[in-house]
Amino acid sequence: MKRIAVLTSGGDAPGMNAAIRAVVRSGYYHGLEVYGVYRGYTGLIQGDIEKMELGTVGDIIHRGGTVLYSSRCEEFKTEEGRQKAVEQLKKHQIDGLVVIGGDGSFQGAKKLTALGFPTIGVPGTIDNDIPATDFTIGFDTAVNTVVECIDKIRDTATSHERTYIVEVMGRDAGDIALWAGLADGAESILIPEAPYQIDEIVERLQRSSERGKKHSIIIVAEGVGSGMDVADKITDRLGWETRVTVLGHVQRGGSPTAFDRVLASRMGAKAVELLLSGQRDMMVAIRNNDVIGIDFDEALSQKHQPRMELYDLAKILSI
Repeated sequence: MKRIAVLTSGGDAPGMNAAIRAVVRSGYYHGLEVYGVYRGYTGLIQGDIEKMELGTVGDIIHRGGTVLYSSRCEEFKTEEGRQKAVEQLKKHQIDGLVVIGGDGSFQGAKKLTALGFPTIGVPGTIDNDIPATDFTIGFDTAVNTVVECIDKIRDTATSHERTYIVEVMGRDAGDIALWAGLADGAESILIPEAPYQIDEIVERLQRSSERGKKHSIIIVAEGVGSGMDVADKITDRLGWETRVTVLGHVQRGGSPTAFDRVLASRMGAKAVELLLSGQRDMMVAIRNNDVIGIDFDEALSQKHQPRMELYDLAKILSI
């Protein structure tokens, strides 16, 4: 193996640049040439591939987003599109590929290996919804962003004695809502993995009000539904004035935390190590603080589950 390439695909996540940097510099440390594929699988099909140098990835470890840009590519979902991608890799004499992204990106990476091209996945998504790894790159930063926003919202909620509903991202996973809600002492946390009863939420609000509490924060994961719908149900039952904040894509941006920078650096370097050892159909994961390689089949066949003991703890502490 003499040449490898790296691309980022799907939604961007803070720490992707740190992972790119790790792939490039680890590759050169081991005597490889490293190429960057711009705009994900779209760029791969179009041959938007350039050689990267050590200096190319200088001063990016602290930057959010991805310097390689990202996209979602419908053409790559076709057999013809994937064949074009492999042809471009062969044209540039690339021997192995590192794909940084989420589960959709990994499905594409697995299909490349089925065509005989060695590919390693690095989990980069704020949703933390990749099975088989304790954390994904970008999750910690997103949670910290949400916590910072909720801290500010709580100031206003306290001043105006209101109930605030905060809708956060996470797609079909509740990890962001769960971790941020526990960190911020939210009165209720609604996640798709634990169906909620609006009557229970109303009862908790009433109980808090009776003991003198004049404001509340409720976190709603987008996979549950609209924060506005939850607010309307509370208003219908209690007649309280509520406010809704949808944090949106602010959660994807910002400088990555130290945790995400270290995680991304370890995972990027591990991806290069796996390619050099002859692996061709794996993703990188962190388990019990060890960075390891896992077969795509094993990883993608599992179903992601948040740490429900944290959900139970949050309910206990917000009594």
